[in-house]
Order: sequence, then structure tokens, then C-alpha cells
Amino acid sequence: MKAVLLDEARFLEGLELPKPAKVSEYVTFDKTPQDNKVIIERCQDADIMICGTLRIEREVIEALPNLKLIQLSSSGMNTIDQEACKENKVALYNASAFAAKSVPEHTFMLMLNALRAGIHYHQKVADGSWRKDRSSQINQAPMIDVEGQTLGIIGVGTIGKRVSELAQAFGMTVLWAEHQGVEPRSDDYTDFETVLAAADVISLHCPLTPETKHLINKDTLAKMSKQPLIVNVARGAVVDSKAMAQAIENQQVLGYATDVFEKEPIATDDPLLKLAEQQHPRVIFSPHVASGSKNAHHKLWQIVQEQINTFINNTDINNTDEKSNDSSSNHKKNK
Repeated sequence: MKAVLLDEARFLEGLELPKPAKVSEYVTFDKTPQDNKVIIERCQDADIMICGTLRIEREVIEALPNLKLIQLSSSGMNTIDQEACKENKVALYNASAFAAKSVPEHTFMLMLNALRAGIHYHQKVADGSWRKDRSSQINQAPMIDVEGQTLGIIGVGTIGKRVSELAQAFGMTVLWAEHQGVEPRSDDYTDFETVLAAADVISLHCPLTPETKHLINKDTLAKMSKQPLIVNVARGAVVDSKAMAQAIENQQVLGYATDVFEKEPIATDDPLLKLAEQQHPRVIFSPHVASGSKNAHHKLWQIVQEQINTFINNTDINNTDEKSNDSSSNHKKNK
């Protein structure tokens, strides 16, 4: 089978990405523009498409008669027209849990920086304020310890559970939120609205679905009686940016620490950007890099290879005419 990797640059530079063993023909592109015509052209005779940064629409799927598998080098599947995949009998695999260590650690980086006003105090050193005003006069954002705080987790998958472990090691009380409007499935879960009211910190780890889009909105923010810090390493659209910015300005919440945004890169008119530009001590951003560690990307490619190899093994297509698996003889690399 022929596989086409559309966005090799999605991986860290220098990381070895060996060809999946069962693939007979392999073509890679460093980057592919978000242009349906270009995507179709590059995958015209491909059996397998590999991508992680592109939106794959119905037009693309229906224009590729040989396509049998879209293998994502990402965990989220909201960028793919899943109905079109089903209708055209194209399998869709994601790479879940590849960042089960990296994302939880990034979650705590964001959380601790916001609670302890890390960027704020870094700036006080860098701009000379510490030398000028001394420590007693620059302590404008009291640092908050995580020990004894209650952490509410929305989205209790592999990553959410790992965040729970780290939180408990810090001495936090952890509450797992049940789905909104659903009775807790077991004693391990707590009613959604109870979590909103009880949490000092709320950490988001749920996928983006029609049910979770703008899950954190004006109404749910109003139910957060303890003015919590919100941490988002899920998807940007899980949070209504306008409502969040207003909640911070009105001191309904302590702050917002996020790796993801409704539009990426962040739009210049995103109301959250203004808060960051004003150097709000409890607002911290990172550019969707929570899963970007070397270990995570190594694990990611392992998962991609394994899933492609398993797919080929399980397919009914006769592979008897496949050529040698030597990647040096059948790997075409493009810029």
C-alpha cells in the first residue's frame, strides 16, 4: 500500500520517523498548505493519508477513490469530516494517549505559573523593578500554594487521570466531573455543577464535540462560586473566549491558563489577547505545544506506525505484489 505523510514538520526536527514496515510505497512532504486542491493532488493514488495539522473535508475524501485510511498524528479528530469517512468507507485512526505524560506536566506548568504569578515576577526581575522597588513593593500578586486546593477535572481520560495523580502528589483534593446534566456514574465522579462550585482550580481535558463546544460559558462561569483558576489543555472552543475575558475582568474567576484557542494561531481580536498584553498576572498562554516533548513525539510516531501496520495486516487487499520494505528504495521525500 502507498502512504503519504503530508506534514512531517509537525514532528520535532531531528526526530527519526522510520517508514511503517508494511507500507510498500512511502511519500513524505515537509508541509502541505490548507488547500483542498493540493491535498488531493498529493494523495491522488494513496491508500493511506497521514496528517496531524490539516483539516480534511468531504471534498478531499470524495476525490480520493483509493483512500482507505486516514491516520492522524494527533489525538483530536474534530478536524476530519467523520461522516464523509463513514460514507466512503475510509477508516479513521487517531493517536490517543501519546502525550499522557507531556500534557499533564504542561498542565501543571500552566497552573503553577498562574497561581504563583510566574510571568509577572519574572518581568519584575527582567525590567529592573526588583532593584528599584525591592521585594516588599513588588509583591502585587500574592502567590497561591496548590496544597490544600480543590482541583476539578473535566474530561477524565488517560490525561485527566494522570493530572489527578500529580495533583494528589501536590496535596490537592481532586474531583472528577461527570458529564453536564448526567447523574454521576459512580462514587468516583461528582455532579458537574457541584464541581464548578467547589473547585479552586478547574482543569479541562475533554474532547471538542457539539456537547462540549463553549462548555465554559457565561452561565457555567457564573456557577463557579470560589473564583477558580481555569486551565485549558483540551481544545480552545471548549471555552467561550469572550465570556472568559469578561469573567476575568469582573473577577468571577482568578485567571486563565491555556495552551489552546478558538482560532489558532490566536486571532488578533481575541479578547483574551488583550488581557495577556496588559500583563494580567494570572493569565498565561502557550501556543498549543503541551504535547510537544521529544518523548511524546517519539511515542506518537510509534503509535502511527503500529496502527498503520495493523491496518494493512487486517485488510482484505492482496499485498502479494508489494515490493521490498527497504525504506531507502521506496521512500520519496518532498519539501
